[in-house]
Formats: sequence, structure tokens, C-alpha cells
Amino acid sequence: MTFSIQPTNLQNQLVKLVPLQETDFEELYSVANDELLWEQHPNKLRYQKPVFQNFFEGAMQSQGAFFIRETSTNEPIGSSRFYDYNPETNSILIGYTFIGRKFWGKGYNKAIKKLMMDYAFQFVDTIYFHIGAFNIRSQKAMEKIGGEKIDEFEVEYFGEESKLNYIYRINKNQ
Repeated sequence: MTFSIQPTNLQNQLVKLVPLQETDFEELYSVANDELLWEQHPNKLRYQKPVFQNFFEGAMQSQGAFFIRETSTNEPIGSSRFYDYNPETNSILIGYTFIGRKFWGKGYNKAIKKLMMDYAFQFVDTIYFHIGAFNIRSQKAMEKIGGEKIDEFEVEYFGEESKLNYIYRINKNQ
């Protein structure tokens, strides 16, 4: 089996991750167009269409981005991606994840991360996550799934200014 950072078969009881397509912009923006969704995020303006367009372009160029849908209804939930695969360190990052507020606190984020981690751990030993320094919700969610904060540094998002992020790690055997 070959490691693809954009597999086409990731699905569980709650979510399915479909490779992001150019034609998904408007439907995905309908989820992202919520100011409160981004209030703790390093880029608080991502609910604005031109800012989200930049995010979407970065997602498409990453070739590892997914459109997340609810399994039973096909309703749009949000997006996530694999990026920065490093064969030398046998690691990859999971991030740029956002889910609509309607799905918060209902196990969707955990289901998304478990699906992605179960897949990635077939090929790598370590998964890293960049979490905004002021994104307390995401930091707590990361700790709930076993993430360990190991560092902090400035991360430059696609076409945006760099922002302070915390680096979390989950190892395969943990």
C-alpha cells in the first residue's frame, strides 16, 4: 500500500473525508462564513470571502485537503488536511481543520482526527499538529485525543502573516 496524503476512502460512522475539489468552494464557504467559528483562530477574518478564498487556494495547492461531510446526510461539516510529510523523520502534520459550530461538542472532531490518524499511522510513526496559541478550544480538543504540547513557534499560513502556534505531537505507539 502506498502512502497518499489525499486518500479517497476515509470514512467512519460519523464522517467521510472527500478530496477537496475546486467546485467545493461555495459549499465549504457556507460552513466557514461564520464569524464565531474563527474567534479563537490565528486568522479571525477567515469568515470573510476573500480571506477564505486564500485559505481555499492553499488547501487546493496542498494536495492533501479534504471536504468533510456527515456520513448519513452528506451535510458539509468542514475541512482538514495532511501536509508536510517528512519521510526522513517518518512524520506528517494534520491541520487546517475547521468544523461548523453545529457539529461542535458532538464527537465529530474526534472522529475526524481518529480517521486521519488511523490512516497515517499505517505509514508514519509521528503526527504533529499546529494549534494557534490563543485557540483554547482546539488545544483542549488536542489534549483529549492524546496530543502532547512539545514546542511553540511562529507558523506562516499560506499567504498570511505568521502567528504563534503550539506544536502538539502524537506518537504511533502511545
